Amino acid sequence: MTWTSDVPPPKASITILDWPRILWRAVLLAGVVFGGLIIKMALRLVERPLFGVRRPMTPFITQAVCRIALKILRLRLTVQGQPMAMRGAMVANHASWLDIFVLNAADRVFFVSKAEVAQWPGIGWLARATGTVFIRRDRREAPQQKLLFEARLRAGHRLLFFPEGTSSDSQRVLPFKSTLFAAFFAPELRDLLHIQPVSVKYIAPDGADPRFYGWWGDMDFGHHLLRILAAPRQGRVEVLFHPPIAVTDMPDRKAMTLACESAVRAGFEAER
Repeated sequence: MTWTSDVPPPKASITILDWPRILWRAVLLAGVVFGGLIIKMALRLVERPLFGVRRPMTPFITQAVCRIALKILRLRLTVQGQPMAMRGAMVANHASWLDIFVLNAADRVFFVSKAEVAQWPGIGWLARATGTVFIRRDRREAPQQKLLFEARLRAGHRLLFFPEGTSSDSQRVLPFKSTLFAAFFAPELRDLLHIQPVSVKYIAPDGADPRFYGWWGDMDFGHHLLRILAAPRQGRVEVLFHPPIAVTDMPDRKAMTLACESAVRAGFEAER
């Protein structure tokens, strides 16, 4: 499913004067991302034999890379609240490919993503290297996905997924879907896990379209990336960690879905 809007997205206005800025930011960003990936893969050669599926060291590399990337883009990140220390997962609203950098910079997490992302040039490779869990939104595959979730949760991984199932224009929270919450209610896991709602709010640069950072519908990734790189002044992004919700406090996945959506929506709409 892809979210679309009747209002056309903002058009990219890139001039010849923007290209030096685009090029130096792109070179720095590529150097940091792929340099970090090389370090991460080298560290995995030690980490894998010692810890198996667990990754106690390499997530720190991912977090450092994402923080530096936001500095290069000059996108200011502010964080309120604390990432939970308990085992479980986080859920957040989804506005852009930038969410990957923003949420990894805010905490060390493993993303849950639709299977198609694994085939995207560049991004798919990076996602696989950082331990992303890929799923197909097909009810017939729900049992296998549930087992995969359980395995990662037992390994101590803190998963993060987007229950909206698609990105938006950054100006709204879409209804949450309950399918992915089912794994947390497995009898052998539910007493151990918490789910933490997270609100992500993008504030566009002064004078720009409020939807500047949103990436949705059939928007081309390349053009969107160029527009972000070209901006002489960036806006900011706010991440709000809400209190974690114990799985045992909810009767079923639908109640948990509603509780998480309500928390994310309240944090997103505050002061808007």
